Amino acid sequence: MNHLLPVILCGGSGTRLWPLSRQHYPKQMLQLAGSHTMLQATALRINKTSLPEGWQLELPLVIGQEDTRFLTAEQLSQVGLKGVRILLEPSGRNTAPALTIAALTATADGSDPIMIVMPADHVIKDEKSFQLTIASALPLAENGTVVAFGVNPTSAETGYGYIRCGENINSDGAVQLTAFVEKPDHETALQYLADGHYLWNSGIYLLRASVWLNQIERFRPDILLACEAAISDGSTDQNFIRVERGAFMDCPSESIDYAVMEPLALTDHDHKLCAVQPLSVGWSDVGAWNALMEIGEKDHNGNVLSGDVLAMASSDTLVRSESRLVACIGLKDVVVVETADVVLVAHRDHLHLVKDAVAELKSAGRTECDIHRKVQRPWGYYDGIDEGHRFQVKRIVVSPGACLSLQMHHHRAEHWVVVKGTARVTRGAEQFLLTENQSTYIPLGVTHRLENPGLVPLEIIEIQSGAYLGEDDIVRFEDNYSRDALPNINHTQAIKHAADLLATAELLSHETTA
Repeated sequence: MNHLLPVILCGGSGTRLWPLSRQHYPKQMLQLAGSHTMLQATALRINKTSLPEGWQLELPLVIGQEDTRFLTAEQLSQVGLKGVRILLEPSGRNTAPALTIAALTATADGSDPIMIVMPADHVIKDEKSFQLTIASALPLAENGTVVAFGVNPTSAETGYGYIRCGENINSDGAVQLTAFVEKPDHETALQYLADGHYLWNSGIYLLRASVWLNQIERFRPDILLACEAAISDGSTDQNFIRVERGAFMDCPSESIDYAVMEPLALTDHDHKLCAVQPLSVGWSDVGAWNALMEIGEKDHNGNVLSGDVLAMASSDTLVRSESRLVACIGLKDVVVVETADVVLVAHRDHLHLVKDAVAELKSAGRTECDIHRKVQRPWGYYDGIDEGHRFQVKRIVVSPGACLSLQMHHHRAEHWVVVKGTARVTRGAEQFLLTENQSTYIPLGVTHRLENPGLVPLEIIEIQSGAYLGEDDIVRFEDNYSRDALPNINHTQAIKHAADLLATAELLSHETTA
């Protein structure tokens, strides 16, 4: 039995798709085209019915980020993919190290699957053709060839790298891979388009795990050594696999193409080590708002409209509303994106500056480049409704059976009002239930926990008041999600520890005042 392992590259922040895509809610987590998020669509792109007889489809192996690990797991669970292993990078080191830690993980039990490597931020319209193309390339990968997938170009695109192709290899359309070519200028891209031997580099690969490890050892042994150390000294928490931070951060940052594919193509004189399988499947690398203009459904004026939008006397314009009515009058070649906390208005000729705008916001310490008003958590989510001097109001929704960490705050007190469901509240040594329209108060420095023992989502309104209201003012004592809880401490000890911390804070306050 042959095994096919989908390897999903789920890193990156997608800053050119801001304000929808943000540091802690990147573009692969967004529903930009179709009924699924981009991550979900990628994970569902290969199914067992599309494989030839004798092939078994494994659960995907996802390489993702620490900050979005629970969101990643939740999105996969929503489409029936439970128990997916998620490799967590402490920081992105590009695609070659990501694929290396994936291959090391895939072969750790002695198996050697064929890996279909797919970035999580692509759109493919004709998924049936994509599945047939993958199936046709399996014999090449089974025999040790690294198969790159090149997209038949439809325009002189300057934002993609290109693959130069040679003669046909087999009757299934595979061709020789003769060279990788950098992103060209417009004139060069026109020449590639006219030549007919150039394909867009999709970044999708099919190869055996051991073949990748052999080739990365051949061309970049420094990357392999760093990744081996990161995996061997890593840890596992439920389905999350954490590589060791120091070793992984010492790993050179390099792409699959630079590290292996380019030198492999140059040394493949017999054209047996690597090949290209052309793709004609409606592929798009959704890197910026203009890409959504290309793939989106247009009205009779060429507009791409999403959400509660009124467009009058407007043409060739993208308008996306997330939370309210957006009315546009007399616009042409403009992009308007509305979220609960940000509105982007840009001419299509200047969309390349979106990334610069995000960098400027980040340097100014603005949080809008990192998080949305609605923030996902492993227990549910919260929505920042309002804030001002020394106060903040949040709507908190806790999933059935879920609970927040046992925690305390140094600088803020909290008032909770139950809007829907039943809450089990721990406050110091007390534990009690609250139902709809009931409320409680959590004084500053008191340990507390919020749980949902019911079968429906628990919804509360939380009013925070105090000198500092940042999310980092949390001391966790117990946590179901392996976040930064203090180790080896029980509830009674937590109450004492909180009292000690509060006494210390008051002592320091008196000394400062004196």
